Amino acid sequence: MMARQFVWRVIFGLCSLLAGLVPVAGAMAHEGHDHGAPATPQATTLAPRAEAASADFELVAVLRDGTLAIHLDRFADNTPVEDATIELDTPEGSQTAKPTQPGTYSVPAPFAARPGAHDLAFTVTAGGTADVLAATLIAPEVPAPAEPSATAPAALALLGGSQLGLLSGVIIGFLAAILVMSLRRRTAALVLATGLGLASVAFPPSAQAADAPKPSTRDAAQRLPDGSVIVPKPSQRILGVRTIVTASGSHARTVELPGRVVPDANASGLVQTAVGGRLAPPQGGFKPLGTKVAAGEILAFVHPPIGASDLKDLEQQGYELDQQIAIVKRRYERLSAIQNAVTRREVEETEIELKGLQTRRATLERVQREPEALRAPVAGVIATSDAVAGQMADPNTVVFRIIAPDRLWVEALGFSPDVGRSGASGRLSDGRSVTLAFLGAGISDRSQALPLQFSVTAGAEQLRPGQFLTVLAEAGAPRAGIAIPRTAVVRGANGQTIVYEHVTAERFMAREVKTEPLDAGRVLVVAGLPPGRRVVTDGAELIDQIR
Repeated sequence: MMARQFVWRVIFGLCSLLAGLVPVAGAMAHEGHDHGAPATPQATTLAPRAEAASADFELVAVLRDGTLAIHLDRFADNTPVEDATIELDTPEGSQTAKPTQPGTYSVPAPFAARPGAHDLAFTVTAGGTADVLAATLIAPEVPAPAEPSATAPAALALLGGSQLGLLSGVIIGFLAAILVMSLRRRTAALVLATGLGLASVAFPPSAQAADAPKPSTRDAAQRLPDGSVIVPKPSQRILGVRTIVTASGSHARTVELPGRVVPDANASGLVQTAVGGRLAPPQGGFKPLGTKVAAGEILAFVHPPIGASDLKDLEQQGYELDQQIAIVKRRYERLSAIQNAVTRREVEETEIELKGLQTRRATLERVQREPEALRAPVAGVIATSDAVAGQMADPNTVVFRIIAPDRLWVEALGFSPDVGRSGASGRLSDGRSVTLAFLGAGISDRSQALPLQFSVTAGAEQLRPGQFLTVLAEAGAPRAGIAIPRTAVVRGANGQTIVYEHVTAERFMAREVKTEPLDAGRVLVVAGLPPGRRVVTDGAELIDQIR
């Protein structure tokens, strides 16, 4: 008899424990739901908006908190339109938008409180151009806020549904098992029923639905499954997105050549010493690098060194000249005093001899004391300087290099003397470009190529002598294609060449294209892009990084 009671108590205890875990199973899983799979990322939605475009303008109206934010841009290049007048015709009458930011205007929209489609007409006047843009705004229904269950305690609402069900099930089942092992069957059944009721109250079926996340309505740039990119107008302003309308044309073929910037031979020069000596600064000291100098301006002095033996020889020559000058001078004075007794020729010859001796003595004195003056051969700026006070300079030593920064040449290596005769340009490593004009081509090979010289006609302020660049020289027959800026081309994940087409006001589509070099600032699209499309020129790299 006691054995049978013990078996029954064990069976009822296990049933009570399993009954306590039943709500947990209902809370953690239901039909059509699998907790083993990862959660789906939350989708970001956009606020209600309306778009309209014409040949001149592109407009996007965004509804937020009962106000329409109107973004107005130029259709061709996507630049914001400032100082425009926008009149909005709504079902409730006409209103004038007020500017808030450059290219952004706002107007109250009380009509949008009614859900449904609203036909709008925007009359835009800017810079002498007037246009009417029609759009339809769909106002969504505002969902009623969900009320929490009156039977659930406020403290229990702070816990998650799964954690609350698990905790209540384990506790109730454990208590029921203990009571079954110690009390009679009726008492255990009563406790079990009470536990099931409390579990169902603590975790109602609607709790999980009430905790479901709601999608946000913030305007965020995002990439769609089809590969296109949504970039709201405010984000386009921040990224500085600009576009051009493509057009097909005929362009000359170009080749890329390695080049180097060299000084103009007619506007540069070297300051060298003719004789060796000790360097000395002029009045005011040596001029620093970058200083502008005029042609003939003194930059330094060179004091030639004189040895002891040479100095003795110079002193001896000086004594001899002084003696001869004294003798000739006295003879000239005697002849001048008796001009009536001597001929005029004797007096003049004596005078000429005296002046010659005095000139030789002055020259000898100057050689000992006067230094050599180093002067600037051309006007320009000091590019290099090796002048140090007291430095001994050998003959033909380059002390200064003078360059005119606005007159530079570019020397490139090519394989034909006719390359670049019809036009050329240069591209620096940082993307800047310069305009070049053909000067001439050499006939002697240099590294198995011919040297070509070009003059810089525009953009010389960006260059410095010795700088390397890529020369794009025209050569060969022209070809047809679409010329776009190099900044419009980006590299895809697998290395393909991509441009972004501005499909709608806030949507961009990646287009794979085939390009060829055209000049320093442009490439030629020969396949993959038809004419008459809007292509992003500025901001394409940033759009390509949106995920």
